[in-house]
Amino acid sequence: QVPLVESGGGWVRAGESLVLSCEGPGRTFRWNTVGWFRQPPGKEREFVASIDWNSVNYADSVKGRFTIFRENAKNTVSLQMNSLKPEDTAVYYCNAGDNWGKGTLVTVSS
Repeated sequence: QVPLVESGGGWVRAGESLVLSCEGPGRTFRWNTVGWFRQPPGKEREFVASIDWNSVNYADSVKGRFTIFRENAKNTVSLQMNSLKPEDTAVYYCNAGDNWGKGTLVTVSS
């Protein structure tokens, strides 16, 4: 299957923002349930946010700071991350079913 491709990671200071994007394989991606997960250094992978056809869900740790949304014209699902904290530092992965991207690194300095 065509892998998902994440982009938008980088290094920022605490309080700043980043937008991550996940590009999926064609128009069918628009109907998939898509999730963002992250793996902080030395820790297990954890859920961040997900979107399906009629709802979104967020981990408690990111509610009010992160927003997940679709850009159907681009076959992407993006994650707007505001008010970033050092504890948001992680490799962020996009997921749809059994399809995962390779991840994009987000580093937040204090």
